[in-house]
Amino acid sequence: MEIYQDKLYALADSIRAREKGDVVYLRGIIEFSNYCRRNCLYCGLRRDNTKLGRYRMSPEEIIKRAKEVAALGIKTVVLQSGEDPYYKLKDLVGIVSRIKELGVYVTLSIGELSTHAYRELKKAGADRYLLRHETANRKLYEVLHPDGSFFNRVRCLYALKDLGYEVGAGNMVGLPGQTDDMLWEDLLFMEKLQPEMVGIGPFIPHPDTPLAKEKGGTLEQTLTMIALTRIILPKANIPATTALGTIHPEGRELGLKVGANVVMPNMTPQPYRPLYQLYPGKICVNEDPDACLPCLKRRIESIGRTII
Repeated sequence: MEIYQDKLYALADSIRAREKGDVVYLRGIIEFSNYCRRNCLYCGLRRDNTKLGRYRMSPEEIIKRAKEVAALGIKTVVLQSGEDPYYKLKDLVGIVSRIKELGVYVTLSIGELSTHAYRELKKAGADRYLLRHETANRKLYEVLHPDGSFFNRVRCLYALKDLGYEVGAGNMVGLPGQTDDMLWEDLLFMEKLQPEMVGIGPFIPHPDTPLAKEKGGTLEQTLTMIALTRIILPKANIPATTALGTIHPEGRELGLKVGANVVMPNMTPQPYRPLYQLYPGKICVNEDPDACLPCLKRRIESIGRTII
């Protein structure tokens, strides 16, 4: 099994080198709200988690932080939040259009919206949209998302593609009830969808959710899924996720060695930074985000890669 894995990882890494070179792309994430109308069983932001201190950044705070991120040389700003209806479409359109004036790419990760909303945000300048499908098995999806619909998630992904977004999908690894066959379903789903970006991370149980006592996903499982994804989607951008760095001190570096080519540093400012608790133990939440970049650069260069 170890020999097989080594060969799999080497093949995925060779495809990454051929298609993407040795550069690592940075995407700076601003987590601007941790309110969420959804009640997903695995997520620390779920509506019924009353233990979480909630926050919303104002439009001016978001734009100010985006300016600071752009000034650091990061060329993609990712705006991420829970599904928070507090921000009206006109507010989001205004935020996107003003950030686009900074000369950066704008990526959104704000959940399921109407096709009309996606269209208006695209007109405002949004370039990319991240909407992980989490699992391509409909039954498991709807168990984990009691107020969600797998068919609507798929509708959103295809609507985004039709509107010309670069689309990001992806799944969690090690979910309760997930089988190897279900992970193959994820790979087949992504092969059909052909997303431009795929985010794959381990399930990490949050203590304030119904899945608190479940076992989490492993490093080995997650690296294997990253490698397989690189093989079936050679040209996709695949991040070495923060969750991977949370379950192993060198998780992101290991991800970059098996097919990943993107790192998404958390640029959320204090005091909000520790409160975006998708899962517990998230790395670097108590640090100055700007100060993390030199450390991240050193770590990436230590494995022979170069940051863009």
